[in-house]
Amino acid sequence: MPIKIAIIGAGGMAAYHAKGFREAGAEIVALADVNQAAAEKAAAKHGIPRVFSDVAEMLRAVPELDAVSIIVPNKFHAPLALQALKAGKHVFCEKPPALSAKEMAALKAAGEKAKRTLMFNFNNRARPESYAMMEYIAQGAVGTINTCQAKWIRRAGIPGFGGWFTTKALSGGGPLIDLLHMIDLGLHFMGYPEPAHVLARTYKDNIDNKAFKGPWGIPDVAKGVTDVEAAAHGFVTFKTGQSMSFAVSWAELNHREEVSVTFQGTKAGGLVRRLFGTDGIDATALDACQLYSLENGRHVNRDIIVPADETMGRVRSATNFIRVLEGTEKPLNTPDQALSLMKIIDGAYKSAATGKPVAL
Repeated sequence: MPIKIAIIGAGGMAAYHAKGFREAGAEIVALADVNQAAAEKAAAKHGIPRVFSDVAEMLRAVPELDAVSIIVPNKFHAPLALQALKAGKHVFCEKPPALSAKEMAALKAAGEKAKRTLMFNFNNRARPESYAMMEYIAQGAVGTINTCQAKWIRRAGIPGFGGWFTTKALSGGGPLIDLLHMIDLGLHFMGYPEPAHVLARTYKDNIDNKAFKGPWGIPDVAKGVTDVEAAAHGFVTFKTGQSMSFAVSWAELNHREEVSVTFQGTKAGGLVRRLFGTDGIDATALDACQLYSLENGRHVNRDIIVPADETMGRVRSATNFIRVLEGTEKPLNTPDQALSLMKIIDGAYKSAATGKPVAL
């Protein structure tokens, strides 16, 4: 019998989730959104038979559900995941995992109590470049990764003004929590070491300048709230002796949008990077996956060639979730890792607010 799954949220990410679930052989049986019209439109677009405007009603009306995927504003990630776990459903949730480490700890405990799988859409782990790099790391070709640099920097990428993205009560913050993918990917390459301290600064320059709006996001809300950062920079140390620097921004005067992790290992260095095109969309991006080593006394740069993936792993990540439920793949991420990541995010915001390093 195929895994039966429902999607909560009618936003654009539903297209990637639906494609990934179906590629793994799952059956999407329902879609729920508080906006009934949006739910009906998305369900028709993606060929989903049943529509609900209330998640509790859906869970009661569709008892055969095995799992749900959650695609809603950040504030509602943890409450909906808890609701689904308590109803005995497996959960695949968009990032960030929650608004705080405290919320994530509660999610982790609920998943363990329910004995259900809880995963998050850290889709950059599912990119072909990341899978390839992890093979080299697992084979020992890189050695120990001592340091890495995680970047998601945008020249003009504010996802709408006054909407939920720029309202801290709904989003949890700006690019630091929104674009945490590269921090996560760097941690993934490093073996997700336990964090020790973080020092960070946030900046609000240009956060209200309409010239810095991105090519995607949500419509502006004229009388909405904009109380989040435009950029965050920081440094994390780990109990293993490893370290990471990070730079994330929606609106900084960079050359072009860059999404990358660069690392330095004891045997080889490496890079996974996407440079977005001038129009800011995936289709015109340039991807790179490289290793840097010393061979026969010579410095060698190696290009790792992988299939192009315009979706940046979004489809493959959803496929992994279904295969985990079927027992045919290992999970690309775990609740323990999500909790560690949220401790770093919490600590970075606290450090920025106090001007001091924060022990984690």
